[in-house]
Amino acid sequence: MGHSRSLGDSLKRTRQGVMGRIGSLFRVEEPISDELWEKLEEILILADVGMPTTLALVDRLRDRVKQEGVRTAPQAREVLKEEMVNLLDHQLPWRVDDKRLLTVILFIGANGSGKTTTIAKIAHYFQQRGRRVMLCAADTFRAAAIDQLKIWGERVGAQVIAHQPGADAGAVVYDAIRASQSRGMDLLLIDTAGRLHTHHNLMQELAKVRRVAAKQVHRAPHETLLVLDATTGQNGLAQAIHFKEAVDVTGIVLAKLDGTAKGGVVFAIARELDLPIRFVGTGEGVEDLAGFDAATFVQNLFP
Repeated sequence: MGHSRSLGDSLKRTRQGVMGRIGSLFRVEEPISDELWEKLEEILILADVGMPTTLALVDRLRDRVKQEGVRTAPQAREVLKEEMVNLLDHQLPWRVDDKRLLTVILFIGANGSGKTTTIAKIAHYFQQRGRRVMLCAADTFRAAAIDQLKIWGERVGAQVIAHQPGADAGAVVYDAIRASQSRGMDLLLIDTAGRLHTHHNLMQELAKVRRVAAKQVHRAPHETLLVLDATTGQNGLAQAIHFKEAVDVTGIVLAKLDGTAKGGVVFAIARELDLPIRFVGTGEGVEDLAGFDAATFVQNLFP
């Protein structure tokens, strides 16, 4: 699959950097020692896996090694890979493929996370798979966000519904849903504000957008995807927890994964947010997006 290859390419820095050291740590046909576990913990923490997730992963690995009578480091490495996949493999249903007239995906995330660019890439991804996609510029607080979405819409050949800067976000969403329905679109991607001017509450704004969507389309939004910038590491994670507490997030899109040598943050995100990662951004271009697959990801971490 072409998309898996781009996932592998984007992990090159991670593989050559910190994570590559795990491979060499387990390559030696030596008996397993406490020193091995300590070194593994150190590497994982340096790779931005974060302390809680690192300790949980290493504890789980040690337990299994003991229970299953694993003797050598290369055997332990295979168990580590399995546990990494388990950590990342979420079984939440992906509602975008359900049969319905119009599917609505809401995108949330902080300004600067790569949200608008990511929406365009996801639009392109679904167009390639035969979906009729419309974009909605509901981040009405930033003129730049509206302009950017329009430019990307032209680039990928998707219609964009937008109002003037400062307009009511709920009204834009209402219009976008109506336009999608009348023009026979089957997928609507909604960009929302990442930060508001001081007198507005961002979470109230997002709740309002959700209410408008739910009134117009049964059970909408069907997915609410949080876009995170992989290069912000643990800081981004703290921000994500804040969003998740306020909004019912159903999945994660990890932008700019190609820009970090510390891909370990993926594990921290999956465990601490307890959400599936749906897509990863693998570069600058519109094609540079891969559907996330836990097994492919883990395989690509090891040289």
